[in-house]
Amino acid sequence: MSLDKQTVHRVLDTIPLRYRGPGGAAAVIKDGEVVGQRVWGYADQSQRIPVEASTQFPICSITKQFVCGLLMDLYRNPTPAMAARGDVQKQFTEKLHELLPMTRENGLTIENLCDMQSGIRDYWAMTTLWGAKPEDEFLIARDSPPMLDRTKSLHFQPGMEYSYSNVNFYLVGRIIEHVTGEPLGKLLEERILKPAGMATALLCPNTAHHPPPCVGYEGNEDHGFCAAVNRMEWSGDAGLVASLDDMIAYEKYLDRLFSDPQSWYYTATKPHTFSDGTPARYHYGLAHVDINGIDSIGHGGALRGYRLHRRHVPQEHLSVVVLFNHEADASEAVNDILRGVLSRPNPEMAPVDSAAEWIGVFLDEATQLAITVVKGSQVGEVLITYAEHLEAAPLKLTDAKNGRTSSMIASIDGDILRIHRLAENRKLEAQRLTPQDTSLRDPALPGDYYCAEVDSTFHCTGSAGMLYGSFDGYLGQGIVTPMRYLGNDVWALTCPRGLDASAPGDWTVVFHRDENSSIVGFKIGCWLARGLDFVKKQ
Repeated sequence: MSLDKQTVHRVLDTIPLRYRGPGGAAAVIKDGEVVGQRVWGYADQSQRIPVEASTQFPICSITKQFVCGLLMDLYRNPTPAMAARGDVQKQFTEKLHELLPMTRENGLTIENLCDMQSGIRDYWAMTTLWGAKPEDEFLIARDSPPMLDRTKSLHFQPGMEYSYSNVNFYLVGRIIEHVTGEPLGKLLEERILKPAGMATALLCPNTAHHPPPCVGYEGNEDHGFCAAVNRMEWSGDAGLVASLDDMIAYEKYLDRLFSDPQSWYYTATKPHTFSDGTPARYHYGLAHVDINGIDSIGHGGALRGYRLHRRHVPQEHLSVVVLFNHEADASEAVNDILRGVLSRPNPEMAPVDSAAEWIGVFLDEATQLAITVVKGSQVGEVLITYAEHLEAAPLKLTDAKNGRTSSMIASIDGDILRIHRLAENRKLEAQRLTPQDTSLRDPALPGDYYCAEVDSTFHCTGSAGMLYGSFDGYLGQGIVTPMRYLGNDVWALTCPRGLDASAPGDWTVVFHRDENSSIVGFKIGCWLARGLDFVKKQ
């Protein structure tokens, strides 16, 4: 279908007002041509430098699909040295086993890494347990080898589920460098960026050294915007810097590649499954997202002070790019643009009164993670907070005890909450937690706890139900944050800010007792890194 340019410009004009902040850039590309683009606000508020189409933004995790494209290109067009050594895929697999020895036994493959089906805990979440402070420095050469040394188990069997983990793409980047003998940035430039016509894009791993003038901002209009501090180094899981002009060139390039069944991009967009045959939405660094019946393919990116998203609708030869130098929801902005330009408004549903038993806190036995359900802002909705950082998905009720979102189906039956997380291929059955004053005020809770597997010490302090937690590890001594009692022997350890953005959010802490009801340890986890046991020191 053709797009009306006036409609496109009208839709783009709504984005700065709906997603308020220092600045941004957006574009709509159809049939290889720009139908509309918009830049607004300031790249640097203190210097009064406006955002332009040439302003370079860190595109963060959008980098992952570029790395997958490079990997597939190396499979098909190996360097002369790789070709001389024989089986190319075997070279990559052997290097994976060398970098992470446990993969020899558990059957984990490079494809599992590229599809977020590895079961490896996310290292940006784990940095909290290793004592990192939010503004600390993390350097690849210094800090990543100890991270891999402490990666000794998985939180699910490879291929069975989806769980976002930046370790996956950190490993893919290092494997590519070791096998080829060349820097990742050089390979990306030669094999992806230049062919795509991305004239100013480059790999800039150190987030403290991004090219000026763009500044990322934390905060909001109520509390003010302040320049975000970033001192991390990442390469493979993120690291690319690109302008709106670059991203427009990339979208044109992808649309051309999709017309070639032999291209890496066409291969990456094909339907994929988990090992049990269930359809998987994520493949080679690209996520399939259904927007009101529109099958779109893309990925987002986040860094403290930045939110970015790009999406392609191959059947319509249509792409949308949104770049913010603040922390508004770029993914939802892309959705708004797609719905607006394709005339696909959200369907209206008659509101349904929710059953009272929805409201509460529940514990999923399998993952040992807490699930909080509260009333939604509209009739016929409840908000479920579980997985991603501070995620609160509005569940649209189909009747009093059942509802769904684009990513989950849920039902309530008395004290049992059942959730099917569609994208993750996981079904949850959670039991309601009941607050107990004896657990809340147990004087045995404070103390020091140790997890040998990841070499982390947890300090629990406080009294009379007001507890605090902090971690020591190879990255230092982390900040102290409050703990919140949820019920039974389950607590939440708050983590609204971490070394990475978005931070893990709340960690679920499930205390264990022995036959004498004495506290002996706990299991801790967030969706990105779950199932770790700490033992109380005597």
